[in-house]
Amino acid sequence: MPCWNPEIEMTSRDALRAVQEKRLLDTVEKMYAHVAPYRKKMDEIGLLPGDINSLDDLCKLPFTQKQDLRDAYPFGRFAVPMSEIVRVHASSGTTGKQTVVGYTRKDIESWSHIVARAYAAGGVTREDIGHISYGYGLFTGGLGAHWGCERIGAATVPVSTGNTKRQIQ
Repeated sequence: MPCWNPEIEMTSRDALRAVQEKRLLDTVEKMYAHVAPYRKKMDEIGLLPGDINSLDDLCKLPFTQKQDLRDAYPFGRFAVPMSEIVRVHASSGTTGKQTVVGYTRKDIESWSHIVARAYAAGGVTREDIGHISYGYGLFTGGLGAHWGCERIGAATVPVSTGNTKRQIQ
């Protein structure tokens, strides 16, 4: 199987768990410190960030429902100030109020890496051509697929949606 990031993809289960646990603890601390609605949910059940010590503690964390995201519209769940947000995306809103996502430069870097990793696992290489037919707009799909192809080094064709006959040609 192709491997994009051997350091992570071929690491031991114990080392991978250690990375996951560190990231979980960092995320919970950041959410509690900077996202008031999430802090409120934790406070309501008497949970503090220090109560989360391992992946086994995930079950202690309160669920976030879609309505929670809608209630915080547009930027009430961002964990960083707007000055760190470089891109905003949103859901289509077809079933209610749109849910909004803000991305930092680091988020976009991580996103392109994750998509490249998925593509590499599927066999995509720099010898391939990526025909990106997701929409390019508030929906996140088009840009994520685009960046993943570019990160691998595959030729990237940003066609977007529509004009099906031309795309087939």
